[in-house]
Amino acid sequence: MKARYIKYILHFKQPAGTSRGILTTKETYFLILEDAGKTGYGECNLFKGLSSDDVTDYEEKLNWLVQHINLKPEEILFELRDYPSIIFGWETALQSLKAEQPHLLYPSGFTEGKTGIPINGLIWMGSKEFMFSQIKEKLKVGFKVIKLKIGAINFQDELDLLKYIRSQFSPEDIEIRVDANGAFAPEEAMEKLKRLSEFDLHSIEQPVKAGQLEILAQLCEQTPLPIALDEELIGYNHLFDKQKFLSYIGPQYIIIKPALHGGFTGTKGWIEAAESIQAGWWITSALESNVGLNAIAQYTYQLGVTVPQGLGTGGLFTNNFSSPLYIENGELWYKPEKTLEFNVEE
Repeated sequence: MKARYIKYILHFKQPAGTSRGILTTKETYFLILEDAGKTGYGECNLFKGLSSDDVTDYEEKLNWLVQHINLKPEEILFELRDYPSIIFGWETALQSLKAEQPHLLYPSGFTEGKTGIPINGLIWMGSKEFMFSQIKEKLKVGFKVIKLKIGAINFQDELDLLKYIRSQFSPEDIEIRVDANGAFAPEEAMEKLKRLSEFDLHSIEQPVKAGQLEILAQLCEQTPLPIALDEELIGYNHLFDKQKFLSYIGPQYIIIKPALHGGFTGTKGWIEAAESIQAGWWITSALESNVGLNAIAQYTYQLGVTVPQGLGTGGLFTNNFSSPLYIENGELWYKPEKTLEFNVEE
């Protein structure tokens, strides 16, 4: 088996407001494997400023993988244990290589176009007017679950927005998740959780910045609103650490991003750790191209999920790859007659 990688810059259609600031481009890497006349590919989705493997020797580690691609899988996993996004790309490239067609990693009713995956509609940070216009658009196209990024504008404006949504739509009409991206100061977090809980929200992601474990454990124990951990999970790359960590914090939910949490091996470990403390979970993409999204969607479906997931179609980028993924009535679907047109070269 031979391997190589290509660096690729994704360009946003419009500047995207995230917890890492405003993004206009997003770099990623593609791992390409060749063996016995077949080709497989995967995406090593490095998320600058967020991934635990955002380190200076990242490309050195990719070069190591290329040169040692024929080692036993357990040896490669051990060497890459602190490079979760490279594990993600390597695992998906191997699965792609084994598949009948390189984009059909996990054939199922989903890839046959028979069933979809329930997802939430993401509302990007911005002005009150901008966020409200997005909400109206998501409801118009059939979403029953929306996720609002909060913490970027005045908190009272965000409460007013939630109040207005609830005046128009009951919890039975629409489920609302909010994501604070660590925006709340520890001393104000509980009061803000109480005020948010008045609007019958499903959950709040990451109310305080990652790393404040004692504060977070206390919030999870006393919260009037279910807490979902997101950024907090980054860096716990070993199964024992995951189980020990969740037992201490006691969250109501966790959110798993395969590219940030060690590919599908790491995802499986987080699911086991969550279920050991009776916590819920869902899987979310992390600004991958359609190569990564395609892999995550197919993997997620075969887990038998019923709760809405945090997946999309890669429509944020101008230079993404044509994909079988599409959204209909708040679900992610797959057109079996289409293929993933992965055509990038050095």
